Amino acid sequence: MTDYPDTALHIDGHWRQGAHKRTLAVHNPATGAVIGQVACAETTDLEEAAQAAERGFAVWRGTSAFARYKVMRQAAQLLRERVETVAHLMTLEQGKPLAEARMEVLAGADTIDWFSEEGRRAYGRVIPARQSDVYQLVIQEPVGPVAAFTPWNFPINQIVRKLASALAAGCSIVVKAPEETPASPAELIRVFIDAGVPPGSVNLVYGDPAHISSYLIAHPSIRKMSFTGSTAVGKQLASLAGLHMKRMTMELGGHAPVVVFNDADVALAAKTMVASKFRNAGQVCVSPTRFLVQEEVFHEFVEQFILHTQQLQVGNGLDARVQMGPLANPRRVAAMEDMVADAQLHGAQIKTGGHAAGAAGNFWTPTVITGLPSTAHAMTQEPFGPLALINPFASFDDAVREANRLPFGLAAYAWTRSARTAQRIAAAVETGMITINHLGLGTPETPFGGIKDSGYGSEGGSEALQAYMNPKFVSQAGLL
Repeated sequence: MTDYPDTALHIDGHWRQGAHKRTLAVHNPATGAVIGQVACAETTDLEEAAQAAERGFAVWRGTSAFARYKVMRQAAQLLRERVETVAHLMTLEQGKPLAEARMEVLAGADTIDWFSEEGRRAYGRVIPARQSDVYQLVIQEPVGPVAAFTPWNFPINQIVRKLASALAAGCSIVVKAPEETPASPAELIRVFIDAGVPPGSVNLVYGDPAHISSYLIAHPSIRKMSFTGSTAVGKQLASLAGLHMKRMTMELGGHAPVVVFNDADVALAAKTMVASKFRNAGQVCVSPTRFLVQEEVFHEFVEQFILHTQQLQVGNGLDARVQMGPLANPRRVAAMEDMVADAQLHGAQIKTGGHAAGAAGNFWTPTVITGLPSTAHAMTQEPFGPLALINPFASFDDAVREANRLPFGLAAYAWTRSARTAQRIAAAVETGMITINHLGLGTPETPFGGIKDSGYGSEGGSEALQAYMNPKFVSQAGLL
């Protein structure tokens, strides 16, 4: 028995099943047991959702920025009040420790608050004209109904960035949430419904991802799409959006380098990066993965990193003592097995971990690997799991060369006591984000996005709101 609910679609103000009443099973990754069902949308449901979003847009865009702000602030408050319920559902369906789930829910409320305020300040501008009787204005208008596609690793976080920025700009939205973790996203949608967003302004669907994305992106009512997921899928969706001239924001995969220079505070760097590496069992797009440590401090860093790694408590996320839960699904366990086996074939050393754990569930031991050549699978493809790959480097140029070797460019980390080195590495590393000597990524007020194969556009800061708005130029002469 479980207190996990079955999850319905939400279309045009109503919670409902799909047209054919199809469902998919939801599994608890800590036990493998089926804990619930999620409704699947059919083509007719998607058509109704797109049309509802068009009607909802007409109402929501006509709602003043101040009124939208009040609704969103209410939604944020409701989410905070329901944090324990939503976090519990998230841990059941996704596996992360309950403390991490709570933090994600509360951070989601902060994101809603921030964008609600930013929407009140989506200013246009006046451009000085060349004629004395002419006014030249730039007016910011919402782009239109949005289709948003989100993954399972952060069921609240990945949706709320898109949802909050779209609503703050005056757009309506159709969210295609993850089928593996459906209940917590449904609760996020529920707080907006309960806060008073008009029917059709916020819609929620689940089902066949390929069918849903191809239908919604091509639909004439949808004017923008936002996607978070793998680079391979992102490129397919971007090409489809391009065929239909749709605006898009793409937050894709990464393979974040961590550069530890010989003047770094090694103990602090190791302790901090262990916490970051194994957060959400490494299933994080900005997870630090390729650790590049200068030769003089390499062995010290590895020893410290292993020490903190081996102290991590792995288990069911509902246990308050647990610091790392299971992987989200059996596919991730198989991927870890393949990468570790490949690393061993390439002569790497498994310093700790490197194997599955437990008789049930998708548990994997936190793993540290050294001596891995750049040709190994884990060094070229995003592990998206609890694998830390640590190699030495000799010079600054060597570190930069390795950091920029891959086509990904989402996030990077660096540790140094030198202001000059910090400035140089920030300028040299080809990523959309870099944090130096601390963990400083992902707050609502700061840009969040990558370059190269890690996508384009931002899901944080004022840049995120701009992605949901069209600038309209108005030039008006005085009447004679």
